[in-house]
Amino acid sequence: MFSFWRNLNATRAIVHNGTAADLFSIRPRPTLALCSETLCINPNRECSGKRYNVPPSAEFVARVSGIPTMAKLPHQETADGLDAAFIGVPIDTGTSNRPGARFGPRQIRVESAMLRSYNSGTRGAPYESLMVADIGDVNVNVYDLKDTCKRIRDHYRKVLATGCIPLTMGGDHTIAYPILQAVAERHGPVGLVHVDAHADTSDVVLGEKIGHGTPFRRCVEEGLLDCKRVVQIGLRGSGYSADSYEWSRAQGFRVVQVEECWFRSLAPLMAEVRAQMGSGPVYLSFDIDALDPGFAPGTGTPEIAGLTPIQGVEIIRGCRGLNLVGCDLVEVSPPYDTTGNTALTGANLLFEMLCVLPKVKYL
Repeated sequence: MFSFWRNLNATRAIVHNGTAADLFSIRPRPTLALCSETLCINPNRECSGKRYNVPPSAEFVARVSGIPTMAKLPHQETADGLDAAFIGVPIDTGTSNRPGARFGPRQIRVESAMLRSYNSGTRGAPYESLMVADIGDVNVNVYDLKDTCKRIRDHYRKVLATGCIPLTMGGDHTIAYPILQAVAERHGPVGLVHVDAHADTSDVVLGEKIGHGTPFRRCVEEGLLDCKRVVQIGLRGSGYSADSYEWSRAQGFRVVQVEECWFRSLAPLMAEVRAQMGSGPVYLSFDIDALDPGFAPGTGTPEIAGLTPIQGVEIIRGCRGLNLVGCDLVEVSPPYDTTGNTALTGANLLFEMLCVLPKVKYL
């Protein structure tokens, strides 16, 4: 890893000096500092004067080189000193159909090499605004789901205690339950923007109360959600009853079934969602199966006639201005998409989430 950054420093020297000198003739600077000063390679490109982590540009460092962290950001062991952190939770022991989501964080990181530093659509500049890093994965117990939930909750308590906002790569949707336990412990009951094909509000499935179909039922029971500030977007599919979302509505959730989203922009919907959420803390949970499986086939419980990636981006960009205290992107199952496009889509949606966090500036 040292040689990777050493070569980057040598490359930077070439570009700044405007010479065609051979890489090996330049004495590398012995630094591992990963900040805007050291990684702003193009001297004509404006950079923040503050010390932020900035991914190396693929203009000068090959995407296929280096250890695959999220967006090629530096890795660190803890959230200390960070404003936001990417965290992997590699479990699929809560799935009810196709497994493989335990490999989601790893594949999302690989595909995230395509990401660049700025959001061209919104002019968001997250790496000039926030200190961000990849802090690795929760050490899950693949043999015991309840123990895994405890491990996740304890891990996120430590992350949140630093003031860092977690951006989570799942993993199946079970993980939202212990994460929200930790989030609500710090912030109180939170609003929820839940994007999904499924409501995930079942009570008991095959005799179990914890799984990827039950997290938000458990969250309501424990008072983790401000139910008047919950919206579920993209719900669809066949159901176990004529009205699969009756329980959600009874709690005060706003339910937006996918039929209400077909053939239209979701920007007007998100204006209403922002008004619903107000200024209180909000958690964003995005299940990749909210998208139509034609776009995102690599998932465990696909449902046809879903949202488009454009609508997914509209939803996330529509969260700009909310007091987001955490986000997740779950249910990417790489074995069911050998193209890698589902994980690539997930990586881009996570970048969009980073861009709408509080304090991100727009140029």
